Amino acid sequence: MERLEPMEAARLFIDTYFTSCNAAILAGSVVRGQATATSDLDIVIFDEKIVSSYRESIMEFGWPMEIFVHNLATYKDFFLMDYNLAKPSMQRMVTEGMVLKDDGVLQAIKQEAEKMLKEGPKEWPEETIRTKRYFITDILNDFIGSDNKQEGIFIASTLSFLLHEFVLRVNKQWIGTSKWMVRSLRQYDPKFADEFIEAFEIFYRTGEKEKIIVITEKVLKPYGGKLFAGFSLGKEKNKRN
Repeated sequence: MERLEPMEAARLFIDTYFTSCNAAILAGSVVRGQATATSDLDIVIFDEKIVSSYRESIMEFGWPMEIFVHNLATYKDFFLMDYNLAKPSMQRMVTEGMVLKDDGVLQAIKQEAEKMLKEGPKEWPEETIRTKRYFITDILNDFIGSDNKQEGIFIASTLSFLLHEFVLRVNKQWIGTSKWMVRSLRQYDPKFADEFIEAFEIFYRTGEKEKIIVITEKVLKPYGGKLFAGFSLGKEKNKRN
């Protein structure tokens, strides 16, 4: 079947399969202008008759589609889950999405999502920052000491996630996974994002570690630097009153 335009395909899908829903939104890369040859259509549907939320992947009207179906209460659980993970995918879909259908329920849902996005994730307590410093230090030491290029690739991958998470969370910013790691860093600080990407790019291309080491130490320094000696987890529970 010939592929329809994204909005046309999404509207046809709603008109065919969710005729009585309260609201529907087309979100994702096609809305942001970042679509690729393998992009799908992300469609969020609100239907008060649905008992519980569900997600489904389908092929319709020439498009792979990811549909996210909620009633007028269950979406709140997903907002909260994304908030606790500091990865607001549901909130972003709701706020950035193009309206396919709305019987009047979307305004309140969008306002709720916008408020959460604006406020950012909950602040990390000092103990969490300390714990994250320790684990980043541990992975950095593994990275510095590794002389196996194959192992180094995966150590660097772990370090890149922990480092991006640390930078964003200590600054009360949302984090991401996969492509959203880069996007989240760029939204926060484009200059730092360029430095971050360059450091890992150089290592993957040449094996040179220095820029990754420097940027990791630079990130940790304002919070006490690298941490190993003196760190413990759970020891306090073993102390008797």
